[in-house]
Amino acid sequence: MPKKQEVTPESIDQKDSMEGAAPFTLVNYILFAAGLLDIIIGWFLLRGGRITIAPIMLIAGYCVIIPLAIVFRKKQPV
Repeated sequence: MPKKQEVTPESIDQKDSMEGAAPFTLVNYILFAAGLLDIIIGWFLLRGGRITIAPIMLIAGYCVIIPLAIVFRKKQPV
């Protein structure tokens, strides 16, 4: 039967140390709100007939700002 390995602080990787931490910070929520606002404004512009700027705003909201809000994470000091 194999021996149990002793757990030392060096053996715990950063992923395990993030366990229990809040996944989103205030920056994430602000980016998400900005993305939703951008999408809402884009839909109103599209409804108003602005067929040049509206698609640009919608693509920016859906493809840039919202994904950035999901994946953004502050760098942890090493």
